[in-house]
Amino acid sequence: MIVIRKENKKDYPEVYKLNLQAFNQITEPELVDRHRESDRFIPELSLIAEIDNKICGHILFTKIYIQSEGINKESLALAPMAVLPDFQNQGIGKQLIKSGLEKAANIGFKSVVVIGHAEYYPKFGFKPALSFDITAPWEVPNDVFMALELQENALSDVHGLVNYAQAFMDL
Repeated sequence: MIVIRKENKKDYPEVYKLNLQAFNQITEPELVDRHRESDRFIPELSLIAEIDNKICGHILFTKIYIQSEGINKESLALAPMAVLPDFQNQGIGKQLIKSGLEKAANIGFKSVVVIGHAEYYPKFGFKPALSFDITAPWEVPNDVFMALELQENALSDVHGLVNYAQAFMDL
């Protein structure tokens, strides 16, 4: 049975190792650590997946802004999402995403952007961000830069450039 819960400080070392194993590079675990130090970190949206009290997955949503016609519209970035290699393809990522999106909506967020697999994230309702006239601050293929409305028409009046937390920009 998969348990999804809020991350706490004692989980930090294990989450670091999990991201390192899942991505096989230092970028993602360092990104998570930097986000925790940022004013864009939302503790309620840093979630853990456990099976038999073993942390096997993690997802993080952080606050971003979409610069739309001179106004910053608040949104979220989903990144990173990691599952230990031995636990992949068991629905853990799916549960993390669904739980995270539900929590985000429940605390008042209206939209989410992600840079991710073009075949995976549309299963959750993500569409190319370009269809909302939302662009990334760096070159990224259109099919992997996606957005999702957590509330109907939440992005109908939002058009512009995503302003990510500095932790993303330092990658």
